[in-house]
Amino acid sequence: MTSSPEGASPQRRPQQQRKQVLLRLDPLVYEALARWAGDELRSANAQIEFLLRRALAEAGRLPGGAGPIPRRGRPPLSGEAEE
Repeated sequence: MTSSPEGASPQRRPQQQRKQVLLRLDPLVYEALARWAGDELRSANAQIEFLLRRALAEAGRLPGGAGPIPRRGRPPLSGEAEE
């Protein structure tokens, strides 16, 4: 039996790995998505997640516990201001 650490909030879920999903798309749809992602400096995967989160939020179905999309790339150096 596992117990939660003292002082841990019961609503906060532990850090989980990102869910992997196989997605089949029409090749032309994927190409359009990949171009759009490139225009916004995102990967196709990040663009899909961005669009799904936006659609869920607009429909009022984005879970409150869903964290922000993880930032990719190198973290800023200490003392650098984020833009």
